[in-house]
Amino acid sequence: MSGETADGPAAAVRVAVPARAGLGEGPVWDAATERLIWVDIVGKEVHFYDPRSGNDRSVDVEQTPGVAIPRARGGLALAIGHGFGFLDPEGRFEWIEQLPQGRVQARMNDGNCDSAGRFWAGTTGLATEPDGGALYRLDPDLTVTRMLDGVTESNGIDWSPDDELMYYVDSLEHRVDVFDFDLESGSLANRRPFAAVGEGAIVPDGLTVDADGYVWTAIWGGSELRRFAPDGSLERVIALPTRQITSCAFGGAGLKDLYVTSAREWLEPEILEQEPHAGAVFVFAPGMTGRSQRTFAG
Repeated sequence: MSGETADGPAAAVRVAVPARAGLGEGPVWDAATERLIWVDIVGKEVHFYDPRSGNDRSVDVEQTPGVAIPRARGGLALAIGHGFGFLDPEGRFEWIEQLPQGRVQARMNDGNCDSAGRFWAGTTGLATEPDGGALYRLDPDLTVTRMLDGVTESNGIDWSPDDELMYYVDSLEHRVDVFDFDLESGSLANRRPFAAVGEGAIVPDGLTVDADGYVWTAIWGGSELRRFAPDGSLERVIALPTRQITSCAFGGAGLKDLYVTSAREWLEPEILEQEPHAGAVFVFAPGMTGRSQRTFAG
């Protein structure tokens, strides 16, 4: 398997975890344990992949996890169900807060942690109802603040290397947006389009920002990753061997590897025959590095 870039062939894409995840999501590199943490939302599993041994271990959780972020004091903070919780190193789960449902039933989806240790995660309606979701911020004191309303399918979140910008995806808007971000207060301002992405069933999903400030975005329905320059121009495209690409994160030694999650849920049997690696976690070395994952300070 290999990808194509705007300026020539990419490094070979290979299967890191030959999973059959219904909805693989939320890859996060845990530097403390040198493992990739990722989730299967519909499978209600949190996974721990060790690239040294090749072992992928999973822990069952009681509701659908959107993303799992390492905690500064050990264990994980989860955006799960319709709220936030903790998962300790022994696999015991504890709720932080279950948020009230609005006019539609919603669940937590993708999220990330800022440099001040705040955990940001958003929701999507169970039937992806328009304006059925929101974006929330969990502070280290465990206070939850609703930051955005009118969201349809909250997805990728990350920040520029100088922490002055926050990139954000509401998938059904078919674009990546950018906010001015104040790190001290955790406030957002001046939302504007950053890059248009896809049309119809091809939408932006999870994203990550590399050490050079370029934005990598997973393209659901498009079998690819796209890398955008800080000015929003498309810099390269990486082809993947299955269409439902969900998110990406740098990891491994020196943060030189880019891990990519995918999904097999909703694919017809004939498509699954053509795409046997649907639901796997992929990895390749793109030739640039990522940034260290921020931990939740609560």
